[in-house]
Amino acid sequence: MRKRVSYFILIVAGLSAFLLYGCRQHVKPDHPVTTAADSLHFIPYSSYDSLIIQQKAKELNRIFLHLRRRTGFNGVVLYAEKGRIILDKAYGYRNERRHRDPLQTGDAFQLASGSKMFSALAIMILKHRGKVDYDTDIRKYLPDFPYEGITLRLMMNHRTGLPRYMSLAQKEWKNKRIPMNNDDMLALFEKYKPTVYFKPNHGFHYCNTNYALLANVVEAVTGEHFEDFIRKNIFQPLHMDSSFVYTMRGLKKVPLYVDKGVPGWYLRGWRWRRMTNDYLNGVLGDKNIYCSALDLYKFDRSWDLFTLLPDSVLREAFVPGSPHYWRRKDNYGFGWRIRGGMDSTVYHFGWWKGFRSFNIRDMKHHKTLIVLTNTDHGPGSATFWKIIRSDTLPLGEALPLSAKPKMH
Repeated sequence: MRKRVSYFILIVAGLSAFLLYGCRQHVKPDHPVTTAADSLHFIPYSSYDSLIIQQKAKELNRIFLHLRRRTGFNGVVLYAEKGRIILDKAYGYRNERRHRDPLQTGDAFQLASGSKMFSALAIMILKHRGKVDYDTDIRKYLPDFPYEGITLRLMMNHRTGLPRYMSLAQKEWKNKRIPMNNDDMLALFEKYKPTVYFKPNHGFHYCNTNYALLANVVEAVTGEHFEDFIRKNIFQPLHMDSSFVYTMRGLKKVPLYVDKGVPGWYLRGWRWRRMTNDYLNGVLGDKNIYCSALDLYKFDRSWDLFTLLPDSVLREAFVPGSPHYWRRKDNYGFGWRIRGGMDSTVYHFGWWKGFRSFNIRDMKHHKTLIVLTNTDHGPGSATFWKIIRSDTLPLGEALPLSAKPKMH
């Protein structure tokens, strides 16, 4: 009797898989369930998993359609659990003002401060190769830097007390039509030596200067441009083919617009206007990485699969850099914010010149939510945290194809 029941279950599962496969061949281009997982080389999931995924995708799609109606949400969403991409969908337009040119899931968005994850990883790669030390004074790499006691660890943890380079540039960079690059930024610090907020390792102060200087260190140690190092050591190994670092290197004048990736938009009164370029976009490390949602998910998966670095190295990124910091419940590691009260949950948000980005990773339950927008107005993060906190789906584990048993 048990054998007959087992055979019946197998037959039903087989028919379900066949029917689901047939349905997927006729799915519309804007259907919330996509085949993007195939490009990440995962084992095809079972028919039972497919039913759960489709139901969850419909639920998430309703949430983001509601956000579009209520808040004007304009962007791309990718949600995944246990290696399965549940939703990978675009909402809105590249031209938000005229509602033209629908966004595509493969479009590259400015990550803003979400770029800090990549800058920190670049330093971790160099540390693993023996090129830098986390706890050595950075004047070993930048000899004319005017402050002592600053280390890479303190920079990544935002514990240097360094002042904001943007404030310094606003005052001392006289011609805002000329791009300012990282070397220019460093030269301003060397010349004017603005007062620090506190002594190194005597407090926490989130500051873009820390991560901009990480790019200077990468270039000083490797002899390569920062964007080339990121491309060769992160984008190419992970096949992040839509990603790039925006730079104005070699330009004598700031272009009117950023001509790569999707354009950013800002709301003035009741009208959307395209965001113009800015001389500060010449500074790298704290911003200026553009990614598609799928590329950012490839980056996310590399932390789970230890593609670029071993687990023993990667886990250091999630160690709180200010364990005694009591003013806020969240902490900061190496390029990641660490969510207080949520076990093994890290995230980073970004907001810069017409773009907002949200990247949340629940590492315990293997959940990832990526939201990329090309407007400076839209929903806050409350809805996104609710999605992450929702019940974990009863899915089987997805493994890389390399782990699939060989057929004999």
